[in-house]
Amino acid sequence: MIDTFGLGGAPLGGNFVDLDYAQAAELIRAAQEAGLRYYDTAPWYGFGRSERVMGDMLRGTDYVLSDKVGRLLKPGGVENPADYGMIDPLPFHVAYDYGYDGIMRAFEDNLQRLGLDRIDILLAHDIGVFTHGEDNARHFADLAEGGYRAMDELRRSAQVKAIGLGVNENQVCMDALGIGEWDVFLLAGRYTLLEQTPIDALFPACRSAGTTIICGGPFNSGILVGRKTWNYAKAPAEVVDKARALAKVADAFGVPLAAAALQFPLGSDIVTSVIPGPRDKAELQQNLEWFTTPIPDELWISLKSKGLLHEAAPVPSGP
Repeated sequence: MIDTFGLGGAPLGGNFVDLDYAQAAELIRAAQEAGLRYYDTAPWYGFGRSERVMGDMLRGTDYVLSDKVGRLLKPGGVENPADYGMIDPLPFHVAYDYGYDGIMRAFEDNLQRLGLDRIDILLAHDIGVFTHGEDNARHFADLAEGGYRAMDELRRSAQVKAIGLGVNENQVCMDALGIGEWDVFLLAGRYTLLEQTPIDALFPACRSAGTTIICGGPFNSGILVGRKTWNYAKAPAEVVDKARALAKVADAFGVPLAAAALQFPLGSDIVTSVIPGPRDKAELQQNLEWFTTPIPDELWISLKSKGLLHEAAPVPSGP
């Protein structure tokens, strides 16, 4: 569990949830007591809030930490934090910079906010059309022409152990494979029980390149645990319908849909870890229970027979 199950840090910064410092610290402490060693954070999560509490709790412990670059935090709060999905963020705003100097500055800033002397995995955060739209061409050029070189230098000098992307879309990962050698892609929401779009092109390309996958957003923003959100917004009708169909099959086998969702990604040998983002200690405990819930092989067979799961998707053989 130490290596395959991690803690996503977005809620620790108050992203989409009202969570104060003490509650965030309690959540991390519970994860540590449960034996978790892998943690993920980013400057984006509460404009530094997640990094601050995570650094305080990880300092002096045995941890594996991924943090992200591409966004610099500048003084001056945003007018309406809710527009960014945040509750009570720190008084900063974001400036995007995927160039050489911006990546180096972000890395140093991250370490100082964390109060730690190392980050293990450094990820270029939210590069791609999903976040930047038409501006992505400029940002990706910055990454290709300078940002990647900065990340590679940090890896070669052993200041970080691995580099990659932290994104929500397949295509930018395919594009990134053309500009450098990446260790890992933290891919959120694209390889889940609800969606297996990377199987046909991205995963074979990653396998050829020696790039592994960390599965973020295994519940697709909540739709697979009974909430109404998908991709950080209200789920469209077709997504709701598919989630209900998946739940019907899981119910027939007496398995919580969330348990199947949490375990499914690890059926693929290219996926090294799955990192949900529980919002409190109780949710973490529930996730741990789902992660170890026995799931019969017949459930996966049934999902494939009903066309609810990609026919080529590898499935877990046990917890």
